[in-house]
Amino acid sequence: MNRRTKIVAVAVALLIGAGATGAATAAPGRGAGAHREAAALTGAAWLDRDPATGERVRFSFDAHLAWADRNDPRAATGTFRYSHAVGKEEFTAFVRVDCLSTGGPVATVTGIVEETDVPGLRKKRVGVSVYDDGKRDRLGYSWLVSSPLTDEVPPCNAAAPHEKVVRGGGDFRVLPWIYDGMAG
Repeated sequence: MNRRTKIVAVAVALLIGAGATGAATAAPGRGAGAHREAAALTGAAWLDRDPATGERVRFSFDAHLAWADRNDPRAATGTFRYSHAVGKEEFTAFVRVDCLSTGGPVATVTGIVEETDVPGLRKKRVGVSVYDDGKRDRLGYSWLVSSPLTDEVPPCNAAAPHEKVVRGGGDFRVLPWIYDGMAG
């Protein structure tokens, strides 16, 4: 092979290699070391309430949508918990996730209450939304606009994230949803 042919062959090989590398890194869930989740919501926070009332609200999340289920947010797994204390009285709930939808820094998660000390709440669906802004996260919940005791909350639905978490008291992390139908 002459020198010119070798240079062209090497250049073509490099271009093909660069294209394959670019495709592998641009396709989440594929290739060595790529993540295997299509969406996630993790972390915990306290809501910014008036300390004079003795009101303390805490949420924690561990919700995930596997890469294999990326086109079905209702296949999400995990749990979330919340507690709401006023004075010496505290109400808690442990929720099994049944839907997770994320977009950019926003997540909406719903689930069925498995354990609670609130009469009539067990086996009801509740929903929470989170805005992870990296500075002062926000949170919203379905029972702001409907009663989980009497109204059916649809999967992946909650009120907009209207309430600020305590400054320095939130560490939500949202992995934006990746699905096959998403445009570049």
